[in-house]
Amino acid sequence: MTEPRYNPRIFRAYDIRGVADRDLDDGTIYRIGRAFAAEIHARGLLDRVAVGRDARLSSPRIREALVRGLCDGGVDVLDVGIVPSPVLYFAAYMREVGGAIMVTGSHNPAEDNGLKLLLDKGAIYGDAILRLRAAVEAGDAALPPAARGRTARPIAVLRPYCDQQRLLVQLGPRKIKMVVDAGNGPTGPIAPDLLRSLGIDVIEIYCDLDGRFPNHHPDPTVEENLRDLQAAVVQHGADLGVAYDGDGDRIGVVDEHGQVIWGDRLLALLARALLREVPGAAIVGEVKCSDVLFDDIAAHGGRPIMAAVGHSLIKARMKAEGALLAGEMSGHIFFAHRYFGYDDAIHATLRLLEILSNEVRPLSALAAELPATFATPELRLPCDDDLKFDVVASVLARYRASHEVVDIDGARVRFAAGWGLVRASNTGPVLVLRCEARSQADCDAIEAELRAAVLQATVELAARQRSAEAATPESAT
Repeated sequence: MTEPRYNPRIFRAYDIRGVADRDLDDGTIYRIGRAFAAEIHARGLLDRVAVGRDARLSSPRIREALVRGLCDGGVDVLDVGIVPSPVLYFAAYMREVGGAIMVTGSHNPAEDNGLKLLLDKGAIYGDAILRLRAAVEAGDAALPPAARGRTARPIAVLRPYCDQQRLLVQLGPRKIKMVVDAGNGPTGPIAPDLLRSLGIDVIEIYCDLDGRFPNHHPDPTVEENLRDLQAAVVQHGADLGVAYDGDGDRIGVVDEHGQVIWGDRLLALLARALLREVPGAAIVGEVKCSDVLFDDIAAHGGRPIMAAVGHSLIKARMKAEGALLAGEMSGHIFFAHRYFGYDDAIHATLRLLEILSNEVRPLSALAAELPATFATPELRLPCDDDLKFDVVASVLARYRASHEVVDIDGARVRFAAGWGLVRASNTGPVLVLRCEARSQADCDAIEAELRAAVLQATVELAARQRSAEAATPESAT
């Protein structure tokens, strides 16, 4: 085994991610597999792990190194093949396993890749990720001796997954025509056929597997990536269009006019339907979500909960609160009502179709019931990983004395005409801003103020860092 080209920054807050050929070499991935197997044994979990992968060109190599590490670590592997992440999660619930690992770069560029990890059906994050990192950094000597006789064998889960999906929804009498853009990811071979089996008229775009993502970046939170979907919906006179990300756990939706329905407003529509079935249910949204979402949940008798960003953190908060539904601006939608509580874009599609097929009004009319506001998209400002959390802390301190501030994940500051958020991304050297107000002018003003606060904090912290470095003995020699 060659020494890994180790980059500690691949270990993120709730997954492992990096540039595949630079950061995720075979040695590093092998050791992650060994360390994960050791964690399985330490927790006394069943010594069997389900493994899936997306369609990226680097995924077969990474999967092979991972499986070798897992088997040498003393666990058997159930290989589910190329599937969306939610199908791997389904396998973890339906088969007897101690954990599951998805090889995927999710919505990141084609050259990226990573691992999403579950132990005992729960996504791991925080300290559990840090334990894997420590084991990898300690090297082979810190790991138990390689096991013998462990194997990897393929299992078929797509048919049971689709059969289960058909049982979980009850579509109404209205006939629906829709466009599906799979972004050349692993939802393409699954979602259209499943939808047609339920009587949906489906027009496909980019539903063939291609790990290069030649048509557009597989991230439905960026409107530029939805242009072809918007055009196809209008061209075909469809009732809606849906787009999926690179591993099928994020959904993007456009109405019959090609207008985007962003994640928080989609969650509000799904929440209304759920609350008709389960009055008083708890529903979780993250800190980037609109006030419209939280106000609408409360107005329809639900219990709105604001949470930190991140699929692992959302799942943990749902479990703690007994919430039946959750969602993020990024299009992760989590149903614990009639489902398992994980983010599944195909299942979210079916729940939206359940609403539409029992309605005479178009999707645009349902969305128009929500109050209109003026909001920015997610604004991403480059910021060094070593500075970004300190910048957020500085902005938080600046406003705490004079404004109402929510600090569960960054600084969500309440202004007279709206709110603005500054938070540090957990997946890259980026600060995320989002603002919302009652007018475009107020939204612009909040954005300008927060940008100025971020710039001031960044300049001050960078100057302080340079001064500290200049004062060290090494700098003086």
